[in-house]
Amino acid sequence: MRQILVTSALPYANGPIHLGHLVEYIQTDIWVRAMKAQGHQVTYVCADDAHGTAIMLKAEANGVTPEQQIANVKASHEADFSKFLIEFDNYYSTHSDENREFSELIYRRLNAEGHISTKDVEQLFDPEKGLFLADRFVKGECPKCAAKDQYGDNCEVCGTTYNATELKNPFSTLSGAAPVLKSSKHYFFDLPKFTEFLQQWTRDEGRLQPSIANKLQEWFDAGLASWDISRDAPYFGFKIPDTPEGEPDKYFYVWLDAPVGYMASFKNLCEQRKESSDPQTPALNFDDYWLAQNQHKTEVYHFIGKDIVYFHALFWPAMLSGSELRTPTGVFAHGFLMVNGEKMSKSRGTFIKAETFTEHLHPEYLRYYFASKLSDKVEDINLDFEDFMQKVNSDMVGKVVNIASRSAGFIVKKYNGLLSADCTEPELLAEIMRAGDEIASAYENREFSRAMRLIMQCADKANEYIDDKKPWAMAKVEGNEQAVQDVCSVAINIFRQLMVYLAPVLPELTDNAKAFLNIDDLSFASRHQALLDHKINKFKPLMQRIEQSQIEAVVEASKESLERTNQPSTGDQAVNDKAESNNNKDSKDSNYIGIEDFAKVEMTVAHVLECSYVEGADKLLQFILDVGEDKPRNVFSGIRKFYEPEQLQDKKVICVTNLAPRKMKFGVSEGMILSSGDPKTGLTVITLPDDCTVGDKLG
Repeated sequence: MRQILVTSALPYANGPIHLGHLVEYIQTDIWVRAMKAQGHQVTYVCADDAHGTAIMLKAEANGVTPEQQIANVKASHEADFSKFLIEFDNYYSTHSDENREFSELIYRRLNAEGHISTKDVEQLFDPEKGLFLADRFVKGECPKCAAKDQYGDNCEVCGTTYNATELKNPFSTLSGAAPVLKSSKHYFFDLPKFTEFLQQWTRDEGRLQPSIANKLQEWFDAGLASWDISRDAPYFGFKIPDTPEGEPDKYFYVWLDAPVGYMASFKNLCEQRKESSDPQTPALNFDDYWLAQNQHKTEVYHFIGKDIVYFHALFWPAMLSGSELRTPTGVFAHGFLMVNGEKMSKSRGTFIKAETFTEHLHPEYLRYYFASKLSDKVEDINLDFEDFMQKVNSDMVGKVVNIASRSAGFIVKKYNGLLSADCTEPELLAEIMRAGDEIASAYENREFSRAMRLIMQCADKANEYIDDKKPWAMAKVEGNEQAVQDVCSVAINIFRQLMVYLAPVLPELTDNAKAFLNIDDLSFASRHQALLDHKINKFKPLMQRIEQSQIEAVVEASKESLERTNQPSTGDQAVNDKAESNNNKDSKDSNYIGIEDFAKVEMTVAHVLECSYVEGADKLLQFILDVGEDKPRNVFSGIRKFYEPEQLQDKKVICVTNLAPRKMKFGVSEGMILSSGDPKTGLTVITLPDDCTVGDKLG
């Protein structure tokens, strides 16, 4: 029996859980349940990521303390996870005594070994809010192209990256005030010292997916940089210990103590288990899982999104190694969620909260659909509502549940619920049992989509068997009583095998199936015992078909919900009003343009002939566009973090064709592709129907 500790990335304590979050937690929960079903001791812990400036500001806007803010969100998160049958052994918070203890322990050990240094850093400071501004809280004019309203790290118009201090006419998005330059001492973790260790660690077999290891190599090639692990007051988090007397308060940057939350949540669980009198609950020893000398005794796995690989596969193992703690056995990354082939959209109602989904659809529908799409690759998955409805209705209702529903009636009505004493199709049943080995392997390797295909192949065999034997026709012929009982008993036994295989994905359905089958165990080992001369109970419908109206209701409710919840609070509105006022005061040369200016913009239907990465540019994609002219146009767009090239290949888009060409170091950009949304949280390229004519003007 293997001893395994599993974590999911910690959700940030500033908003509700949505379907994009659930990809990870459902993936992890399925893996944990599958490994438990195979007889291993698996512990699954998580916590709310509860620190940072954003939490402090959110609490201020809501008129509550940060502690109350994170408590409210934690309760909301736990309720959402419970609805989707995510079963943590412990769900905790990074704002805890255990997390403070381990964060300070790691820091002190790193500092003692000479891995911490300090230097003065010049930053933008909001004189009205009295705090240093992160890039996302600063806007201004791009220092290269003078585009207005750009954030403090990169220009979404020309793609240039820069420091916030380089912005022209900067303003704070929190107060609208013009920030001032201010210097303060910052604490740095010397990540470059761990380069050799990390290069080996990231290439150890099974540690990371190959694509992730290859991506990390790009960072090694560019050279690792020291990591700023401190933030200045005011800040909601843990103070850095042992700073010189009289020095202003310094706090751990949220990303230092966030992964430490895995350790803290597990430590809290260990203490709970010490106090438990339940003989069925195994005791846990913290040192067995986290001391460096025990890393071959136990296993630790992190499930994360691909956007936080840098923290989990470089900073985190370096921190652990430098403080004499064990490093993860494996870090498994997944892609993002698309809905109907596009980024989740608030305006289209596809940015769906977990709570909204469960108000109209059963959560196990989504668990099965995600399982049918997830693999061990770092690929985005697409929730296509039409495919979602068809797959659940066809696979789960039409194939799996149908096996029981079309067989149980005969057994209950004609044979008092008793299955045959002998199996008349031992080879068919043995074939389904043998499939369990490959299914179990697929689960362990996170190849859930392959596991679902194998399970559906078993379901097809059962339905083919029933269709071939036709028990409904056999029952009409006198003297076939035993044959009918035998056929239906074989079908019920196959159904039982399918429930064993689907239990990690559909825990509620399989619990109901256990009641129908009159059994207690659906572990992987239990599949080897056929149900013979066994009494079952009356069959009750286990899953209903999805109706189009239910999906439409989810989309509509999401639109309404987001219109309500996205209204700023009074405090937010005051900040927004002030920012707008300060940004536009004393000048007609503001962000506004007249109708005559807008009329000059020439928008043209364009066909994406080619879309590709730009070597040496982290934020650009290069487009070759047919705009109905003699030759294609070359356009660069700063949307790489929101799209992969293949997602836009052959699409019809809108191109501004009378924008002055701009020479960039990668080539000349001859237009601009229109997109909408927030450049920080998500941009959506505006795509057009295929029947739009290339070269047509819009407006």
